[in-house]
Amino acid sequence: MTTSELTLPQAKPQPGKKRGASRRVMGAGKQLHAGPVTYLVLAVFALVSLAPLVWTAIAASRTDRRLAETPPPLWFGGNLFKNMQTAWDEAGLGTAMLNSVIVAGAITISTVLFSTLAGFAFAKLRFRFSGFLLLLTIGTMMIPPQLAVVPLYLWMADLGWSNQLQTVILPTLVTAFGTFFMRQYLVQALPTELIEAARVDGASSIRVVWHVVFPAARPAMAVLGLLTFVFAWNDFLWPIIALNQQNPTVQVALNSLGTGYVPDQAVIMAGALLGTLPLLIAFLLFGKQIVGGIMQGAIKG
Repeated sequence: MTTSELTLPQAKPQPGKKRGASRRVMGAGKQLHAGPVTYLVLAVFALVSLAPLVWTAIAASRTDRRLAETPPPLWFGGNLFKNMQTAWDEAGLGTAMLNSVIVAGAITISTVLFSTLAGFAFAKLRFRFSGFLLLLTIGTMMIPPQLAVVPLYLWMADLGWSNQLQTVILPTLVTAFGTFFMRQYLVQALPTELIEAARVDGASSIRVVWHVVFPAARPAMAVLGLLTFVFAWNDFLWPIIALNQQNPTVQVALNSLGTGYVPDQAVIMAGALLGTLPLLIAFLLFGKQIVGGIMQGAIKG
C-alpha cells in the first residue's frame, strides 16, 4: 500500500465546542460597555479632581474682600480678566512664561533622549558592572534633593552662571527616574531578537537606536515627556534659589504676588490660574496622542 492510499481517521466535529468557539469569537468582536455604576464613579472622581481648578477660577474672578466673607463664593464673578491683567503686570509673567517654556522644553527633550539611551543600555546591552551601575542610579533617587542645593549652587557660581537659565537646565538634563522607567519598559517591549536581526542586516548602533529602539519606546517616551514637562514647569525649590525676579520662571514670578503687607488673594489666584493654563493647553493638544501611544504599546505587548 502506497502513501497516497493511506487514509487517516478524521476527528468528528463537536457541535458543542464549535458553537462555544463561535460565541467567543463573536464576543471578542463586540465593544464592551460600562454600566451606570462605573460612569457614576468616574463622574465623582472627575468632579473631585476638577474641584481645585474650578475653585481657583472662581476665586480669581472675585475681589479680595468677597473672598474674606463667609460663606465663600461658589460661582464666578466678573473680575477674572481684570485680576489676570493685574497678575500679569505685577509678576512680569510675559518673561516668566518664555523662560519656563525654554527651561521645561529643554529639560523634557534632554531627559527623554538621554533616559531612553541609558535605559536601552541597561536593558539590552551587556557591559561590565551594569548591575552595579543600575543600583547606583536607583540609589540616587533616595537622596533628598535638598541636600544637593548648597554644593550645586557653589558649582554654578564657580561657572559664572548665577541668575541664568542654564543653571536650572543643566542639573536635570537626565534623571534617575527616567532611566529606570525606560529600562523597565524596554526590557519587555523591545525583543532582543529584533536588535540582533537589525545587526545581522548590517545596521550600525545609531541606526539600531533610531529605527528600532525609538519606535518601540515611543509610548513610554510620551509618558515620560509629559511627566517631565509638568515637573519642570512646576519646579520651585531650585529656580527660586538659582534665579532672581529679573530673570524668573513662572513659579518664581508668582512668588512675588504673595509679598506685601496685605496680599491680594484674588490676584494670587489669577496668577496661579495663568501659570496652570499652559499645562492644560499642552495636555489638551497632546493628551490624545499620548493616550493613543500608550494603548498602541499595550496592544503590541
